[in-house]
Amino acid sequence: MAQNVSTAARAEMLDAQTATRGILQCATCGVEYDARDHPGICPICADERQYLPADGIQHWADPSRYAGPLELVELERGLFAMRGVEGVGIGQEANVLVTEHGNVMVEVPAAITDSAIEAVRALGPMRAIIPSHPHMFGLQSAWSEALGGAPVWVPRADAAWLGRAPARIRLWEGEEQVVPGITAAQLGGHFPGSAVVHWAGADGRGVLLSGDTIAPNPDGRTLAFMRSYPNRIPLSGTVALRVAEAAARFDFDRLYGNFAGAVLQDAREAVLASARRHAAWTSGEHDDLT
Repeated sequence: MAQNVSTAARAEMLDAQTATRGILQCATCGVEYDARDHPGICPICADERQYLPADGIQHWADPSRYAGPLELVELERGLFAMRGVEGVGIGQEANVLVTEHGNVMVEVPAAITDSAIEAVRALGPMRAIIPSHPHMFGLQSAWSEALGGAPVWVPRADAAWLGRAPARIRLWEGEEQVVPGITAAQLGGHFPGSAVVHWAGADGRGVLLSGDTIAPNPDGRTLAFMRSYPNRIPLSGTVALRVAEAAARFDFDRLYGNFAGAVLQDAREAVLASARRHAAWTSGEHDDLT
C-alpha cells in the first residue's frame, strides 16, 4: 500500500512538460499519439466524421510547446469548464465535477499547462477522467499522469481508436456509477461508444454532460443528433430517438455540451422534443416545406 501511495504522490507532482514526454498530437484534432509509434495519417481525422488538413498533409504537434492559456471557469456550483482559446485541435472544453467523494473530468483538453494542472488539483482529488468518444481523447495520458494517475475511462466499443493507451485505463460499457452522484452511460450514435455523464447537481435537479452525443444548438433550447458535425452527416431518426430516450432515463434540468453550448432549463424535455423533430425531418414528414 505504501508503494502505491508513493507512486501516486510522485505522479501528482508531474508538470506539463514531464507529463507530455513521449507524446505527439495530431495538429488537426488534437488527439495524442505515441511519439515513437504514430501513424502516418491520423485515423481519427481520416474518418468521415472528422477531416484531414486542407493541404492534405498530416501535421503533428509537440504538446509541450503549447504556450496559450487554459482557463478554468465556474459554470455553476460544483461544475467547472476548462477552456483554451488557441492552439491545436478542435477547441473542445473539458468539464470538472467537484464532489465530496472526489472529482471527475469529463472530456479532455487538447492542451495542458502548469497553471491549469495547479488549478484542477486545487479543486480536489481526481477520481476519473472520462472522454465521451475518440474526438475527445485529447491529451488524456498527460492529464492522467499530472493528476496523480487518475484512471481514464475509455468506451470499450471505441478503444480501437486509441493512439496512445493511458497507463491507467479502464475500458467500460453500458452504465456505471463513477462516484456517488455521478453516473456514466454509453448511448451510442455519434460513435458506438458515445457516452454522457449524469450528475445529481448541487441543487439536486440534475445535470447532463452530453458531449456531442447530444449537442446543444446555438438557440440554447434545442439539440442536434449527428454522425458528423463538421461534415453535416445526420443520424437516422430512429437512432436519434433511441439516444434521446436512453438519456431521458435520467432526471436532469440542465445540459452542457463540449463546445460551450448549454440548455439551462427543462433540458430533459428539450432532448426528447429535439429528437422527435429530427426524426420527423429525416423521415420526410416535412418535405412539403422544402
